[in-house]
This record gives sequence, structure tokens and C-alpha cells, in this order.
Amino acid sequence: MQNFHTHTYRCHHAKGTDREYVEAAIKAGYTEIGFSDHVAYPFPNGHYSTFRMELDKTEDYVNSIRALQEEYKDKIIIRLGFEAEYYPEIFENLIHFLEPYHYDYLILGQHYTENEFDENSFYCGNPTKSAEILDRYICQTVEGIKTGEFSYFAHPDLIHYTGNEKIYRQKMKEFIKELKKLNIPLECNFLGFWDKRHYPNKTFWQLVAEEGNPVIIGLDAHQPEVYLDEKRLDKMKRFLADLGIKPIENFNIIKNSK
Repeated sequence: MQNFHTHTYRCHHAKGTDREYVEAAIKAGYTEIGFSDHVAYPFPNGHYSTFRMELDKTEDYVNSIRALQEEYKDKIIIRLGFEAEYYPEIFENLIHFLEPYHYDYLILGQHYTENEFDENSFYCGNPTKSAEILDRYICQTVEGIKTGEFSYFAHPDLIHYTGNEKIYRQKMKEFIKELKKLNIPLECNFLGFWDKRHYPNKTFWQLVAEEGNPVIIGLDAHQPEVYLDEKRLDKMKRFLADLGIKPIENFNIIKNSK
């Protein structure tokens, strides 16, 4: 089994030590995992984000995961990654900041449109009836994927559109078709399922099933015991199976060598 969506205490909303996640994954029978904590974005004007690691914690994060890779190399494969938003104006700065750390992968987790530090930004988990915001989310994520920097798209149904169902279906159908052309796996997010959030969105995944996009399961683990919750994970797998979706079982997360 694989899971490439794991957070650490450095993001300020996850619990447990890095080692505890590894031990839990081994106990649960995982053969390959990846750490993908919320990336430390080099924001302008000293903006501080409360849900991601600070810039000066990045080296500690990298050193910790690399040390665990070596220590547990005979028991489990461990990858080093980050979850990142695509903020067009400063994304190049992010890649430049990360290059010296020789990370294994990035996953796209678009929590905001535009960015998260000016008045035009929108937190995608908040309900909205605005088709304009839905369009902004779609366009921005597609643009981000086209950079070629991301290995997969985490919780692509995070955008919480509560407007006209017909509009949602039409726009998401077009979105999903474009994502298939880009050949990027879409993550069905276990944290959303586990925490009974507005995602996974059944309508979205029905459309994914119709189009036949590649799908990957991501635990989005914020505490080690999530790795051990086999019962609820089986329920989410049945949710996908009932829609005719068979997730990827052996995925090469390393898209580009950094």
C-alpha cells in the first residue's frame, strides 16, 4: 500500500512525531509513504501563514525525513515532498526556494484562489454561490498543473460551490476532461471522508468515473493513527468502487528529479 499525503506538527494543525507516522504506516502494512507537509511559502511583505511551516523550519523537516528514510530503508520506502498551492505571482520564487532541498515531489493542494494574502483571495473551503470563484479555482489549478511541477492533484473537489447544481456539473465536467488531458491523478481525500467534510463530493466523483481519470487515494494524515483506521478507509474504497473507480495501486510519485 502507498500513501503520499502526510503532514507533520510543523504545519501547526497536525499531531505526532515524524517517527510515529512511520511506525503507524509500517504497522498498517504500508510499503511506501510520503511526507508532504504544507510548504513554507516565501510570501512578500512578511505575510505569516498559520497553517504551514515557517521558512526556517524547512531544513529541519527535510533533515528529519531524510534521516528516517535511511533508518527505515529495510522496512518501508519514505519519500520527501510538500503540499503546495499554485500562486502565479510567486510560484517561481517557491520553486527557487525549494531547489536546494532536493525534494522528491510536490502535490497541488489549492486552498485559496489568487493567493492568501490580499483582499481578492478566497478560501476554497468556504461555501460560495459564485460561479466566478468556481471559474477562478478551475483556471488557476489548471494553470498550476501545466507547470509540470506537481505529481498529483490533492482534494480537487475542495472548492465548496453551493450554487446551481447544473452550473457545477457543467463546469466540473469540462474541468475533469481538461485534467484527464493533462494526465494528472486526482486524489480522493480520506481526511475529508474521515472528518465528514463537504468533500469527497459525490457529484464530482461521478463525473470522474464517467470520464475515466486516474485516481489516487491520499490519507491527508494529520495524526499517526489515521494510518491505522482500516475500517473507514475500506468504506471510502467502497464509495469509489460503487462508482466504478479503481484507484492506482502502484504510483511513481517522483515526477521530476529535483
